[in-house]
Amino acid sequence: MTEISSLVPEIKEFIKERRWSDLRATISEMPAPDIADLLFQMDKYERILIFRLLSRQISSEVFSYLSSKDKDTLLTDLTDEETRQLLEALSPDDRTELLEELPGQLIQRLINLLNPDDRREALQLLGYPDESVGRLMTPDYVAVREDWTIEKALEHIRNKGKDSETINVIYVVDASWKLLDALDLRRFILAGPGDTVRQIMDYSFVSIPAYEDREKAVALIQRYDLVALPVVDSEGVLLGIVTVDDVMDVAQEEATEDFHKVAAVSPLKISYTKTGIWSLYKKRIGWLVMLVLMNAVSAGVITAYEDVLVSSLVLASFIPLLIASGGNAGSQSATLVIRAIAVGDAKMDRWLWAVGREVCLGFILGITMGITTWVMGFMRGGYVIAIVVSLSTITIVMVSNLMGVALPFLLTRLRIDPAVISNPLITSVADIAGLIIYFSVATWIFGIL
Repeated sequence: MTEISSLVPEIKEFIKERRWSDLRATISEMPAPDIADLLFQMDKYERILIFRLLSRQISSEVFSYLSSKDKDTLLTDLTDEETRQLLEALSPDDRTELLEELPGQLIQRLINLLNPDDRREALQLLGYPDESVGRLMTPDYVAVREDWTIEKALEHIRNKGKDSETINVIYVVDASWKLLDALDLRRFILAGPGDTVRQIMDYSFVSIPAYEDREKAVALIQRYDLVALPVVDSEGVLLGIVTVDDVMDVAQEEATEDFHKVAAVSPLKISYTKTGIWSLYKKRIGWLVMLVLMNAVSAGVITAYEDVLVSSLVLASFIPLLIASGGNAGSQSATLVIRAIAVGDAKMDRWLWAVGREVCLGFILGITMGITTWVMGFMRGGYVIAIVVSLSTITIVMVSNLMGVALPFLLTRLRIDPAVISNPLITSVADIAGLIIYFSVATWIFGIL
């Protein structure tokens, strides 16, 4: 540090006398850490001048040696173009470290300066999770100040709107870039030129944190019928926006993912037509093997009740009918509840109401189906078989309906996607439960009669 301090008077003299070649020669012989120490022993004008003399590679290396506070100061002093070149020259890890340490308003400014590829990489390396709003947001929007006149705001909108993702909504921010309001362009057009932006503000807007799950963005845009949703940091600083077209893409991806899960297929990362056979095999085989093992349990239940079947072989003819009825009822119930949870129609605090409702519905459905199976049982095996089949139908449908409604709420409580309760899985579980109920009822009725 003493050696660097001794160079300060000489370097100041070079700058004062405009001896640029001597200054450049002296600086070029210094290691990057020493240049970093030197910069903040100089005045602001001298510091910026020295930094501008550095090559792009050396400047990014010097920047990485600065403290967080000194980085903020230097970035504030540089022009947008100089800052953009510096950011692009930084290695991804250095760029990420810089962005993570900066306040929200400075992050917003820097992300705006990056080209689309670097911006995408910066957002990823900033630590925003894959499914977060931060990965979707764009800095291409128009923002104005509350103390501007409408005339000045409209002029700004004309200048900046060409490169904006949307100008349907104009955002109002303060000097720290904190979001104050989100206004329709229509308000600016209808207001008087001499009015201020503050006069047309209502301070009523919806925003979302950058780390929030992107499904929340879908829900907010749908609920409030928005064309764009502002994204903010923990202090309310505007970082970017998520537009309705981006959100609709997300909604489609999420719906496709749920369809895959419901069919017992691991979600595809790319389209079906571009997915290879081997990838499709790996996506499907795990579930299929698990379902085979579950069906083996069903076979074990039948084996355990061989004596009941031998005593009345006609019972075997009703096995497919009863287990299919249970599986279908359970799948219907699960599908309705999973979708209701996904769109926010079914809340976790009403799980008991939903369970009771489906039990009642299952009883009514079971009675209706039980009447049909009673007629079939009577025609094939007589009065006793009719009672066994009809009682089993009622019980199986009620139990399957209960499983279909309870399991999605249980998984949601455990923070697991309820869509993993696929139709094949519900059907397999209902098959096992149905067989146990069927043979238990048969054993009980035969014992009584």
